[in-house]
Amino acid sequence: MNNLLNQKVQAPMLFLLMGLAFLAVGLMQSWSLSLTILNYGIIAAIMALGLNIQWGYAGLFNVGLMGFAALGGITAVLIAMPPTTEAWEEGGAGMLTALTMALITTVLAIVAYKKLPAGRTRRLVMAAIIVIGYFVSRYYFVPAVELIEQVNPAKTGYLGGAGLPIMLSWIVGGLLAASAAWLIGKITLGLRSDYLAIATLGISEIIMSILRHEEWLTRGVNNVNGLPRPVPFEIDLMQQVWVQEWAARLGVELMDFASIIVRLSYFVLCLAVLLILFWLAQTAIKSPWGRMMRAIRDNETAAEAMGKDVTGRHLQVFVLGSAIIGIAGAMMVTLDGQFTPNSYNPLRFTFLIWVMVIVGGSGNNLGAILGGLLIWFFWVQAEPIGLWMMNVLTAGMSLESALRAHLLESAAHMRLMVMGLILLLTLRFRPRGLLPEREERPHHPSRR
Repeated sequence: MNNLLNQKVQAPMLFLLMGLAFLAVGLMQSWSLSLTILNYGIIAAIMALGLNIQWGYAGLFNVGLMGFAALGGITAVLIAMPPTTEAWEEGGAGMLTALTMALITTVLAIVAYKKLPAGRTRRLVMAAIIVIGYFVSRYYFVPAVELIEQVNPAKTGYLGGAGLPIMLSWIVGGLLAASAAWLIGKITLGLRSDYLAIATLGISEIIMSILRHEEWLTRGVNNVNGLPRPVPFEIDLMQQVWVQEWAARLGVELMDFASIIVRLSYFVLCLAVLLILFWLAQTAIKSPWGRMMRAIRDNETAAEAMGKDVTGRHLQVFVLGSAIIGIAGAMMVTLDGQFTPNSYNPLRFTFLIWVMVIVGGSGNNLGAILGGLLIWFFWVQAEPIGLWMMNVLTAGMSLESALRAHLLESAAHMRLMVMGLILLLTLRFRPRGLLPEREERPHHPSRR
């Protein structure tokens, strides 16, 4: 009861402090920067919410978050970018034929596995189907790739997308990540937690390797720029009379005012997605399904003894959490306006999200959101805060001092030190996080 009362007081206070921090950035630096950090912080909070569903609900140690975020990101390209007509004319037929051959090979292998009795014959037949299917698919695939990548490689060199509204990619990105998670989960779930971590990390790297090198699909290291936006461009807003009038009344630059409007529009969209996902997650954890997941997390052996399908439930929660991460990945690429495969690295898209969940409070959805906002804020502001601190510390030193120059140069590397310090302090003084998981205690009626 005391824990519940403390959280009812602490949660609003901590979120109020976060609001004051963003307010300070707006007053001391710029409102455009403050809103930008806030928007990316909300997306980070959505990723932390997805991980919290996997780890906090079921204890699944997933370190392949980067791969699911990247799948959401490439979905934004495949959905929103216009198709490259010439590339489709040159190599589209060959690519479709290769993919069809690969699909037929997969179906035949599955049929052979189910129809033939276990033994050497089944293994040989399946091996023959896979080998023959592989070479037939490659026969069509390789020439098609060469033709596609030769089409204006400086600007396109890939098939492009479907030319649909980019916000549709937020939904499709979640579905694509969920589909990949289902396939991965069917293979890896049931392994020990350390083996699961290794498997998810390896599969994530495989996904990233494909996205970096299959230029016909993603442009690889050439990146995809100029993604459509769900909100107006600043240059278009600057032509609007009402924007010009309000900028004049407020006494701000027209470009800055247009930029603020764009970021506020993104804020409304991102906040709406976060609130919907938070409501769904809270509804799930308070339901009988959520209580069952916690029981499985706390004691798998006892849950299995009671007839619960532990692996099946783990697969459900793994798919749900990955879908949320995929949605966040598509949202992030939408805000960036470009898809850059090389920007995906385990430090930002795996380690940082884990820090958010640990600091915020594993098992508490509100804590995961708080951790996402807090850690992202300090991830971005660590360098300017560090530079300010170094300027204060070296204020009395000579301008030619080697120590002063070294300290000022070190401010650029404060980010990792600040993350480590926040994590250590949290583990020391609040080991269960800033907003720990609420303990559900059964109600015992009073005796008469």
